Amino acid sequence: MHKAAILAGLLALGAGLAQAADSCCTIPSGDFPKVGGNYGNWNYSSLGRITKANVKTLGGAWHVHLEGGSKAFEQEDSVIAQDGVLYVETGQGNVFAVDGASGRIIWEYKTDFGPLLHRGVALGAGRVYATFAQNYVAALDQKTGKAIWQKQIVDDGGPGRAQGSFKSPVVYYDGLIYFGSADAGRGVAHAVDAATGNVVWRFYGTPGTGEFGNDTWEGDSWKRGGASPWMHPAVDPELGRVYWTFGNARNAQSMAVDGSMRGGQNLFANSLVALDAKTGKRIWHFQSVHHDIWDMDGVMAPVLADIPVRGKVRKIVIYGSKTGMYYVLDRATGEPITPIVETPVPQQPLQKTWPTQPIAQGDALLPLCANDKGGPEQVPPNYQYGCLFTPHLDFPVVQAPGTGGGMDWSAIAFNPRTRLIYVGIEIVNVAHVQHDTGLGVSVSTGFRPLGERRSGKIVAFDPATHKIAWQRDNVWGLSHGNGMLATGGGVMFIGQQDGTLLALDEKDGKELWRFQTGSGVHSSPATYQANGQQYVAVLAGGARVPYNSPQGDDLWGFKLGGTLPPAPTPPPPSIRQPIAAAPVEGAAVNNTVQIARLWANDQIGSAESNQQNAMAPQSLSVPVGTTVTFANPAGNSQPHCVTQFYEGLFASPPIKPGQSFTYTFTKPGEYYYNDCTSPPTTGRVIVYGGPAHPAQPLVPSGSPPIPAPAPPAQAMPAAAAPVRASSDLPPGPDRDFVQQTCSQCHDTARIAGQRHTRTEWSGVIDQMRSNGLTIDADQRRRIETYLATALGQ
Repeated sequence: MHKAAILAGLLALGAGLAQAADSCCTIPSGDFPKVGGNYGNWNYSSLGRITKANVKTLGGAWHVHLEGGSKAFEQEDSVIAQDGVLYVETGQGNVFAVDGASGRIIWEYKTDFGPLLHRGVALGAGRVYATFAQNYVAALDQKTGKAIWQKQIVDDGGPGRAQGSFKSPVVYYDGLIYFGSADAGRGVAHAVDAATGNVVWRFYGTPGTGEFGNDTWEGDSWKRGGASPWMHPAVDPELGRVYWTFGNARNAQSMAVDGSMRGGQNLFANSLVALDAKTGKRIWHFQSVHHDIWDMDGVMAPVLADIPVRGKVRKIVIYGSKTGMYYVLDRATGEPITPIVETPVPQQPLQKTWPTQPIAQGDALLPLCANDKGGPEQVPPNYQYGCLFTPHLDFPVVQAPGTGGGMDWSAIAFNPRTRLIYVGIEIVNVAHVQHDTGLGVSVSTGFRPLGERRSGKIVAFDPATHKIAWQRDNVWGLSHGNGMLATGGGVMFIGQQDGTLLALDEKDGKELWRFQTGSGVHSSPATYQANGQQYVAVLAGGARVPYNSPQGDDLWGFKLGGTLPPAPTPPPPSIRQPIAAAPVEGAAVNNTVQIARLWANDQIGSAESNQQNAMAPQSLSVPVGTTVTFANPAGNSQPHCVTQFYEGLFASPPIKPGQSFTYTFTKPGEYYYNDCTSPPTTGRVIVYGGPAHPAQPLVPSGSPPIPAPAPPAQAMPAAAAPVRASSDLPPGPDRDFVQQTCSQCHDTARIAGQRHTRTEWSGVIDQMRSNGLTIDADQRRRIETYLATALGQ
């Protein structure tokens, strides 16, 4: 089999699919020397000793807890390998060299900079290059881990926002290291001298005064426009270029869904930019979303390849996006290889929407419209909904693909033998609203409706024809770091939210093998050779977004005949967008839910509310046969109702203040319902006891599509929030605890620049809990007290 794999590689070379050593696309064999495998980000290795015939004998060769078994931080770093040694950085901010045959830690570089998401280190010139919290960058001796240089790189991306954070993987090429800065007023692509740590050039995601593209931003909105380079670039040595993707457009309040204060096309947000590798000069760009108000980031590392298209070998760059579409471009000119048509889209003048959007012709990788008929993209009841590029204002509009859906920052695999690319995608709708009009929901990037279904797919895509070659449904969404690895043995590997590592057949995605790692896998597996054997390694450590999957610090190595057993299976995340509120026993509240009232400290709120958690209690637990009363308190001002989904058990008529509606639950299960007056307001009834509750298919509602909302007569843009000059939170009791908790998901500058009342901060905390933040009642109280005291109005 190994000889067959070598022969296949030689044939590929003859066809012009593999490249010379000074090209983008030299195929890794015994090593996996960078995140993405090669400069073209193929995530492919020619190693072929692990085959479809013998992969079932793959087992654990070794397992190590890098941080002593800590489950305090998520791990999104992809392992790289050279000469049988693995290099990896944890979310705690420590770098490790690990023997790839035994799992023995060779050296560890410990820091006290603090935790931060890290996605991969780089190797070059006998050194390991890594970034850290507080904007530190270091070069370490590859053999000893000793620091050769360490520097803090300070650049706030322009006025109005605090210093960004270095989360992207690092790439080494020809004496320079490349990495991105996110979360600042302006995203920054850095090129740094690998020998000294000095900055050689910077390219800003939002161009400054006098620079190309600055006129695509209204007024001075470019100063806080975002456009962060979240992932690493691809490198083309022949052309001397790097290809970098830039994220969403934002405004002064870090709101990606409000375009009213930043009219224009908003370059280079949502763009792929070809830059001169030595100078950072822009050569060409392609923008996949103009004037983005949907958080449709370009956050997937681009892939370079030379493939036959209509009988001619073309040098392409493949660029994926949350839009669920691939854009296949000529990497010399930026011209489309497969057609992309600027298409008129619905308009909303108050959002200053752009009249057209680029639509790739051919297959999208997932549905581009939400629906009310069934399937994973089905919208919970009572919402307005639409397709990609449907505008929104102050009433939530659910769209597909949603924020975090489509193709997020997971790694693509390109296989030179099949000429296909392979990727995991996520199907999760998101509701957008321009301003928080008392809904108590996130208006930064939209919110996932509570109780909605979530799932994913694995897709094989032909970039030459823009067609899907095959696809398979998956229980879990696979767009948040769940990178695909393709190999010369015809076996592909990808990790899942529930901690399993899968081996799949490259021909059809059929599952060949699975292994439980003990923590959610949100990184790319790597394969390498050590002591004459082929190994596969992966770091499993969970992630907050979007599933709050099990966290850990589990680094695994696998080989044929490995005897180490799987880890114990952790509690899997919910396949539905969960309600985080702890269940309240029905008997304690007379089996009654008060609609449109908050529940805190076992007390019903005194005022009517339309926040997401305004069911008192939001989570009710009752035995089979219980009749639950849904009451609209007499003090409320308007009628409310309760609609159960997706099982379709009940849909009450409007319930006037002082009246109620009852329903008797006869089967065990977990039942979600929402309020027709305010659909984000969602509750849950957990019914226990009796026979096991069988899974039920979604029940089509049969109702006609709901039109997009009409624009209101007028809408006032939200006032700009005060901003701070530093990402540090102000002093106060529990400051460190709050900073540690919140920095696991985002830069604390997003918090430090806000001012809210205690009630408003309480709503923010509850929203974060609904998005996956796990805290107990005492921790919630500590966070709320600190925020209300240090950042109150």
